[in-house]
Amino acid sequence: MAGAVSLIGAGSMGGAIGERLARTGQQLTVFDLDAEKVQALVDLGARAADSGAAAGAASPVVITSLNAPIIVERAVFGPGGVAEGAAKGTLIIDMSSIDPDATKDLAARAADHGLRWVDAPLSGGAPKAETGELTLMCGGAEADVEDARGVLSHVASNITRMGPVGAGQTTKLINQVLCALNFLAVAEATQLAQDAGVDAEMIPQALRGGRADSAILQEYMPRFATRDYRRTGRIDNMVKDLNGAQDLARRTHTSMPMTALAAEVHRMLTAAGLGGEDQAALMEYFKGPNKEHFE
Repeated sequence: MAGAVSLIGAGSMGGAIGERLARTGQQLTVFDLDAEKVQALVDLGARAADSGAAAGAASPVVITSLNAPIIVERAVFGPGGVAEGAAKGTLIIDMSSIDPDATKDLAARAADHGLRWVDAPLSGGAPKAETGELTLMCGGAEADVEDARGVLSHVASNITRMGPVGAGQTTKLINQVLCALNFLAVAEATQLAQDAGVDAEMIPQALRGGRADSAILQEYMPRFATRDYRRTGRIDNMVKDLNGAQDLARRTHTSMPMTALAAEVHRMLTAAGLGGEDQAALMEYFKGPNKEHFE
Protein backbone atom coordinates (compact mmCIF):
# COMPACT_ATOMS: atom_id res chain seq x y z
CA MET A 1 0.00 0.00 0.00
CA ALA A 2 1.33 3.41 -0.96
CA GLY A 3 2.19 5.89 1.75
CA ALA A 4 3.94 9.23 2.07
CA VAL A 5 7.54 9.06 3.25
CA SER A 6 10.45 11.48 3.12
CA LEU A 7 14.09 10.50 2.75
CA ILE A 8 17.04 12.55 3.97
CA GLY A 9 20.26 11.30 2.42
CA ALA A 10 20.46 9.79 -1.06
CA GLY A 11 24.00 8.41 -1.04
CA SER A 12 24.85 4.85 -2.02
CA MET A 13 22.73 3.34 0.75
CA GLY A 14 20.05 6.02 0.98
CA GLY A 15 19.76 6.07 -2.78
CA ALA A 16 19.12 2.32 -2.86
CA ILE A 17 16.49 2.67 -0.14
CA GLY A 18 14.88 5.54 -2.02
CA GLU A 19 14.91 3.61 -5.29
CA ARG A 20 13.15 0.68 -3.65
CA LEU A 21 10.54 2.93 -2.04
CA ALA A 22 9.89 4.69 -5.34
CA ARG A 23 9.62 1.45 -7.28
CA THR A 24 7.13 0.02 -4.76
CA GLY A 25 4.83 2.99 -5.28
CA GLN A 26 5.51 5.04 -2.16
CA GLN A 27 4.89 8.79 -2.29
CA LEU A 28 8.54 9.68 -1.82
CA THR A 29 9.98 13.11 -1.06
CA VAL A 30 13.76 13.34 -1.00
CA PHE A 31 16.33 15.85 0.20
CA ASP A 32 20.10 15.66 -0.27
CA LEU A 33 22.78 18.29 -0.82
CA ASP A 34 23.82 16.44 -4.01
CA ALA A 35 21.31 17.50 -6.67
CA GLU A 36 22.38 14.71 -9.03
CA LYS A 37 21.50 12.05 -6.46
CA VAL A 38 18.14 13.68 -5.84
CA GLN A 39 17.45 13.83 -9.56
CA ALA A 40 18.07 10.09 -9.90
CA LEU A 41 15.16 9.48 -7.52
CA VAL A 42 13.01 12.20 -9.08
CA ASP A 43 13.41 10.32 -12.36
CA LEU A 44 11.75 7.37 -10.62
CA GLY A 45 8.80 9.46 -9.47
CA ALA A 46 10.02 11.02 -6.23
CA ARG A 47 9.50 14.69 -5.39
CA ALA A 48 12.48 16.87 -4.53
CA ALA A 49 12.46 18.97 -1.35
CA ASP A 50 14.58 22.10 -1.11
CA SER A 51 15.38 21.56 2.60
CA GLY A 52 15.12 19.07 5.40
CA ALA A 53 12.30 21.17 6.83
CA ALA A 54 10.33 20.87 3.59
CA ALA A 55 10.91 17.12 3.55
CA GLY A 56 9.78 16.91 7.18
CA ALA A 57 6.60 18.82 6.40
CA ALA A 58 5.77 16.59 3.42
CA SER A 59 5.34 13.24 5.18
CA PRO A 60 4.38 11.71 8.53
CA VAL A 61 7.44 9.43 8.27
CA VAL A 62 11.00 10.63 7.66
CA ILE A 63 13.87 8.24 6.97
CA THR A 64 17.44 9.43 7.50
CA SER A 65 20.37 7.60 5.93
CA LEU A 66 23.56 9.49 6.79
CA ASN A 67 27.16 8.78 7.76
CA ALA A 68 27.73 10.21 11.24
CA PRO A 69 25.87 11.46 14.34
CA ILE A 70 26.81 15.08 13.66
CA ILE A 71 25.34 14.86 10.16
CA VAL A 72 22.12 13.33 11.49
CA GLU A 73 21.96 16.06 14.13
CA ARG A 74 22.37 18.84 11.59
CA ALA A 75 19.89 17.29 9.18
CA VAL A 76 17.22 16.99 11.86
CA PHE A 77 17.87 19.85 14.28
CA GLY A 78 20.06 22.30 12.36
CA PRO A 79 18.85 25.37 10.47
CA GLY A 80 16.33 24.26 7.88
CA GLY A 81 16.31 20.80 9.41
CA VAL A 82 13.52 18.26 9.65
CA ALA A 83 12.40 19.44 13.08
CA GLU A 84 11.55 22.88 11.70
CA GLY A 85 8.94 21.52 9.33
CA ALA A 86 7.75 18.24 10.82
CA ALA A 87 4.37 18.07 12.51
CA LYS A 88 4.00 16.79 16.07
CA GLY A 89 4.03 13.01 16.10
CA THR A 90 6.15 12.66 12.96
CA LEU A 91 8.10 9.40 13.04
CA ILE A 92 11.80 9.66 12.30
CA ILE A 93 13.40 6.37 11.27
CA ASP A 94 17.17 6.69 11.39
CA MET A 95 18.70 4.02 9.16
CA SER A 96 22.21 5.40 9.64
CA SER A 97 24.80 3.36 11.54
CA ILE A 98 25.86 5.57 14.44
CA ASP A 99 26.80 5.40 18.12
CA PRO A 100 24.06 4.08 20.47
CA ASP A 101 24.60 6.87 23.00
CA ALA A 102 24.40 9.52 20.29
CA THR A 103 21.16 7.89 19.14
CA LYS A 104 19.69 8.16 22.63
CA ASP A 105 20.59 11.85 22.77
CA LEU A 106 19.07 12.51 19.35
CA ALA A 107 15.88 10.66 20.30
CA ALA A 108 15.57 12.71 23.49
CA ARG A 109 15.90 15.93 21.52
CA ALA A 110 13.31 14.68 19.05
CA ALA A 111 10.91 13.99 21.90
CA ASP A 112 11.36 17.60 23.08
CA HIS A 113 10.07 18.63 19.64
CA GLY A 114 7.14 16.22 19.81
CA LEU A 115 8.74 13.83 17.32
CA ARG A 116 9.11 10.07 17.60
CA TRP A 117 12.37 8.20 16.93
CA VAL A 118 13.26 4.68 15.82
CA ASP A 119 16.82 3.62 15.12
CA ALA A 120 16.81 1.03 12.33
CA PRO A 121 20.36 0.32 11.15
CA LEU A 122 20.62 -2.29 8.45
CA SER A 123 22.54 -5.26 7.20
CA GLY A 124 22.63 -6.41 3.59
CA GLY A 125 23.83 -3.27 1.85
CA ALA A 126 22.50 -1.66 -1.30
CA PRO A 127 21.92 -4.94 -3.17
CA LYS A 128 19.46 -6.17 -0.52
CA ALA A 129 17.77 -2.77 -0.32
CA GLU A 130 17.07 -2.90 -4.05
CA THR A 131 15.32 -6.26 -3.67
CA GLY A 132 13.52 -5.43 -0.41
CA GLU A 133 15.52 -8.00 1.56
CA LEU A 134 17.38 -5.91 4.13
CA THR A 135 17.80 -7.11 7.69
CA LEU A 136 16.87 -4.37 10.17
CA MET A 137 17.58 -4.25 13.89
CA CYS A 138 15.34 -1.64 15.51
CA GLY A 139 15.32 0.32 18.73
CA GLY A 140 12.38 2.36 19.98
CA ALA A 141 9.03 2.19 21.69
CA GLU A 142 7.01 -0.86 20.67
CA ALA A 143 4.26 1.24 19.10
CA ASP A 144 6.77 3.34 17.15
CA VAL A 145 8.60 0.31 15.77
CA GLU A 146 5.27 -1.22 14.80
CA ASP A 147 4.34 1.98 12.95
CA ALA A 148 7.74 1.97 11.25
CA ARG A 149 7.12 -1.51 9.85
CA GLY A 150 4.60 -0.12 7.38
CA VAL A 151 7.38 1.67 5.52
CA LEU A 152 10.30 -0.59 6.37
CA SER A 153 8.54 -3.70 5.07
CA HIS A 154 9.07 -2.34 1.55
CA VAL A 155 12.85 -2.50 1.93
CA ALA A 156 13.37 -5.27 4.47
CA SER A 157 12.38 -8.91 4.86
CA ASN A 158 13.63 -9.26 8.45
CA ILE A 159 12.69 -6.55 10.97
CA THR A 160 13.36 -7.15 14.67
CA ARG A 161 12.72 -4.83 17.60
CA MET A 162 15.73 -5.25 19.88
CA GLY A 163 14.58 -2.97 22.69
CA PRO A 164 14.37 0.76 23.46
CA VAL A 165 16.03 3.50 21.44
CA GLY A 166 19.72 2.68 20.91
CA ALA A 167 19.25 -1.08 21.02
CA GLY A 168 19.17 -1.25 17.24
CA GLN A 169 22.49 0.58 16.96
CA THR A 170 24.06 -1.66 19.59
CA THR A 171 22.93 -4.72 17.64
CA LYS A 172 24.36 -3.23 14.45
CA LEU A 173 27.77 -2.92 16.11
CA ILE A 174 27.56 -6.59 17.05
CA ASN A 175 26.60 -7.38 13.46
CA GLN A 176 29.63 -5.49 12.20
CA VAL A 177 31.97 -7.33 14.56
CA LEU A 178 30.68 -10.64 13.20
CA CYS A 179 30.92 -9.44 9.59
CA ALA A 180 34.43 -8.02 9.96
CA LEU A 181 35.78 -11.21 11.50
CA ASN A 182 34.07 -13.31 8.85
CA PHE A 183 35.40 -11.14 6.03
CA LEU A 184 38.94 -11.53 7.35
CA ALA A 185 38.59 -15.28 7.84
CA VAL A 186 37.24 -15.81 4.33
CA ALA A 187 39.90 -13.57 2.77
CA GLU A 188 42.66 -15.41 4.62
CA ALA A 189 41.25 -18.80 3.65
CA THR A 190 40.99 -17.69 0.03
CA GLN A 191 44.66 -16.75 -0.03
CA LEU A 192 45.67 -20.06 1.54
CA ALA A 193 43.63 -21.99 -1.01
CA GLN A 194 45.22 -20.14 -3.90
CA ASP A 195 48.75 -20.48 -2.52
CA ALA A 196 48.13 -24.22 -2.02
CA GLY A 197 46.83 -24.69 -5.56
CA VAL A 198 43.14 -25.25 -4.72
CA ASP A 199 40.44 -23.50 -6.78
CA ALA A 200 39.02 -21.08 -4.22
CA GLU A 201 35.99 -20.40 -6.39
CA MET A 202 34.87 -24.00 -5.83
CA ILE A 203 35.10 -23.85 -2.03
CA PRO A 204 31.72 -22.16 -1.37
CA GLN A 205 29.91 -24.97 -3.18
CA ALA A 206 32.03 -27.63 -1.47
CA LEU A 207 31.25 -26.20 1.99
CA ARG A 208 27.62 -25.24 1.37
CA GLY A 209 25.44 -26.36 4.28
CA GLY A 210 28.41 -27.24 6.51
CA ARG A 211 29.45 -25.49 9.70
CA ALA A 212 31.87 -23.21 7.86
CA ASP A 213 29.18 -21.95 5.51
CA SER A 214 27.98 -18.34 5.66
CA ALA A 215 26.51 -15.67 3.44
CA ILE A 216 29.90 -13.96 3.35
CA LEU A 217 31.61 -17.19 2.28
CA GLN A 218 29.10 -17.67 -0.53
CA GLU A 219 29.18 -14.08 -1.77
CA TYR A 220 32.75 -13.04 -1.11
CA MET A 221 35.10 -15.98 -1.60
CA PRO A 222 34.50 -15.91 -5.38
CA ARG A 223 35.07 -12.16 -5.33
CA PHE A 224 38.20 -12.50 -3.21
CA ALA A 225 39.47 -15.22 -5.55
CA THR A 226 39.01 -13.12 -8.68
CA ARG A 227 39.94 -9.78 -7.06
CA ASP A 228 36.48 -8.44 -7.88
CA TYR A 229 36.53 -5.11 -6.06
CA ARG A 230 33.23 -3.70 -7.30
CA ARG A 231 31.96 -1.58 -4.45
CA THR A 232 28.89 -2.52 -2.43
CA GLY A 233 30.34 -1.18 0.83
CA ARG A 234 33.44 0.66 2.03
CA ILE A 235 36.37 -0.38 4.17
CA ASP A 236 36.41 3.01 5.91
CA ASN A 237 32.77 2.58 6.91
CA MET A 238 33.75 -0.69 8.58
CA VAL A 239 36.49 1.21 10.42
CA LYS A 240 33.83 3.60 11.73
CA ASP A 241 31.68 0.74 12.95
CA LEU A 242 34.56 -1.18 14.52
CA ASN A 243 35.67 2.00 16.28
CA GLY A 244 32.14 2.22 17.66
CA ALA A 245 32.24 -1.41 18.79
CA GLN A 246 35.56 -0.85 20.55
CA ASP A 247 34.22 2.28 22.25
CA LEU A 248 31.24 0.28 23.48
CA ALA A 249 33.55 -2.52 24.65
CA ARG A 250 35.55 -0.04 26.71
CA ARG A 251 32.36 1.23 28.36
CA THR A 252 31.17 -2.30 29.11
CA HIS A 253 34.64 -3.62 30.07
CA THR A 254 34.39 -6.31 27.39
CA SER A 255 37.58 -7.94 26.09
CA MET A 256 37.51 -8.14 22.28
CA PRO A 257 40.97 -9.16 21.00
CA MET A 258 39.77 -10.45 17.62
CA THR A 259 37.84 -7.25 16.98
CA ALA A 260 41.00 -5.27 17.76
CA LEU A 261 42.87 -7.23 15.09
CA ALA A 262 40.12 -6.75 12.53
CA ALA A 263 40.01 -3.04 13.27
CA GLU A 264 43.76 -2.68 12.81
CA VAL A 265 43.72 -4.48 9.45
CA HIS A 266 40.92 -2.20 8.24
CA ARG A 267 42.73 0.89 9.55
CA MET A 268 45.94 -0.19 7.83
CA LEU A 269 44.17 -0.56 4.48
CA THR A 270 42.47 2.80 4.96
CA ALA A 271 45.86 4.40 5.71
CA ALA A 272 47.16 2.83 2.50
CA GLY A 273 44.48 4.67 0.52
CA LEU A 274 41.99 1.80 0.19
CA GLY A 275 39.34 3.12 2.56
CA GLY A 276 36.94 3.83 -0.27
CA GLU A 277 37.24 0.31 -1.66
CA ASP A 278 34.86 -2.58 -1.08
CA GLN A 279 35.54 -5.24 1.57
CA ALA A 280 36.79 -7.42 -1.28
CA ALA A 281 39.95 -5.29 -1.26
CA LEU A 282 40.91 -6.98 2.02
CA MET A 283 42.87 -9.29 -0.27
CA GLU A 284 45.42 -6.50 -0.53
CA TYR A 285 46.42 -7.31 3.06
CA PHE A 286 47.77 -10.67 1.90
CA LYS A 287 50.01 -9.38 -0.86
CA GLY A 288 53.64 -10.40 -0.55
CA PRO A 289 56.62 -9.57 -2.78
CA ASN A 290 55.37 -12.04 -5.40
CA LYS A 291 51.70 -11.11 -5.28
CA GLU A 292 50.00 -9.16 -8.01
CA HIS A 293 49.74 -5.44 -7.40
CA PHE A 294 46.52 -3.59 -6.79
CA GLU A 295 45.33 -1.74 -9.88
